[in-house]
Amino acid sequence: MAGIETEARLVAAVSSIDLAAVVAAAPAIEVWCQHLDPIQFGSNTGWTHPATAIERGASGTLINHTEHKVSHEHVAALLEQVPDGFSVCACAADIDEARALAALEPTFVAIEPPELIGGDVSVTSADPSIVSGTAAAVREVSQAVGILCGAGVKTGADVAKAIDLGTSGVLLASGVTKADDPQAALHDLVSKL
Repeated sequence: MAGIETEARLVAAVSSIDLAAVVAAAPAIEVWCQHLDPIQFGSNTGWTHPATAIERGASGTLINHTEHKVSHEHVAALLEQVPDGFSVCACAADIDEARALAALEPTFVAIEPPELIGGDVSVTSADPSIVSGTAAAVREVSQAVGILCGAGVKTGADVAKAIDLGTSGVLLASGVTKADDPQAALHDLVSKL
């Protein structure tokens, strides 16, 4: 991001409509889709094919976010369809769902309790045991799957706590998009790393 020097991996997850514009405007930033569908070309109004997203510069995607839940079969089919090296972050609402998604071997599993998404209290403070419990559950299933947490994450202290609880990072939106000064919010988020 402009003006932010960090070793942290920063990814922008954007609407498929905005992919090409964001990739063109910020070529140094890794850009993912907010959702993809495991479809073939043909009659698929309202669905997004992975190849379309890749052609527009996406290098990964979120899937199963609480705002767009899908079946685990949908996630598995998507994982089979995307090419090697394409990142997939499967979102989970609880530890059991995180464990089940980890068995599919996405790049990341992100724990995000729905009731905390977009709120003012970070999951790392409101329910640290769901973060550490998810980390333990995912590790029981796979050593390869990365672990993220989200929901209410807004500060560098939240990020540091998430890492202390066993994650490799965070997933967030409103902590930056709703901030009065998004640039300052980004600086704070990476300040404790």
